[in-house]
Amino acid sequence: MLGTFMIGLREGLEAALVVGILVAYIRKIGRSDVLRKLWFGVGVAIGGSLAIGAILTFGAYGLTFQAQEAIGGSLSILAVALVTWMIFWMQATAATLKKELHASIDAALTGTGVGLAFIAFVSVAREGLETALFLWSAVRASDDAPTAWIGAVLGLALAVALGWLIHRGAVRLNLATFFTWTGGFLVVVAAGILAYAVHDLQEARFLPGPFSTAPEGAGSFVSGWYGPDAWLFQISDVIAPDGFVGALLKGTVGFTPEMTKLEVLAWFVYLVVVGGLYTRAVLRSRRPRPADATATSVPATSVPAGD
Repeated sequence: MLGTFMIGLREGLEAALVVGILVAYIRKIGRSDVLRKLWFGVGVAIGGSLAIGAILTFGAYGLTFQAQEAIGGSLSILAVALVTWMIFWMQATAATLKKELHASIDAALTGTGVGLAFIAFVSVAREGLETALFLWSAVRASDDAPTAWIGAVLGLALAVALGWLIHRGAVRLNLATFFTWTGGFLVVVAAGILAYAVHDLQEARFLPGPFSTAPEGAGSFVSGWYGPDAWLFQISDVIAPDGFVGALLKGTVGFTPEMTKLEVLAWFVYLVVVGGLYTRAVLRSRRPRPADATATSVPATSVPAGD
């Protein structure tokens, strides 16, 4: 529940801030008459994201177990890739996001204004697609889907409330710090989802694992990744999968009491490589640069969207 709550809060707040920036700028330049087009684009993007979530949830019914696991594992890997890209994109472009959105609105308003709906659609759909895929994968990886969905809904609801309060100036939040820490948390969550994706693909027998037999004539090293030898540990008798500790570990760091060598390897490599790159990007962004002394722009994620 904690993992899906944080996903909903982080991704929902990103979308809410983008909408807040668009609305505030349109009002600032005195073009409130085009707000309906903007809300139309936002509505289509939200509806499309919900539709994608429904298709992912119910679309696999009727398929074989192997096909369900293969699709689930592949989409989970896609979700991890999208979120990873978005975390780094947000880290790199946060300082210019607001300026870019303003420029896009200016360009759209020179025509019929219909382009504004498209800008709103793309801005929100990008976050919506990523959120739908990532939440779906996180819920699949959870043993308690209803609780995971409740966490996601609560996170999204809090994000909308926070976005509105920030837009109204009722709350001042250090968004740069918020996105930095939640970005780090999402890297950990994504590592867990990647491990579960590997588990799915092992169950689908697309990857070597405990559900497949080693190829005939395989050496001892290759055989060690198949059958019972593929498990790295099975400690369900020590940590109950449906207990509080098990659920907490699975919802935060992606740990389960039964994991294969390949799952742990994928989890470890992702955490070390992506976590290391993210830490380096954060530290690099905090170093003072000569150009910053004369810069007049303020990072978009450090100011209320409604200024």
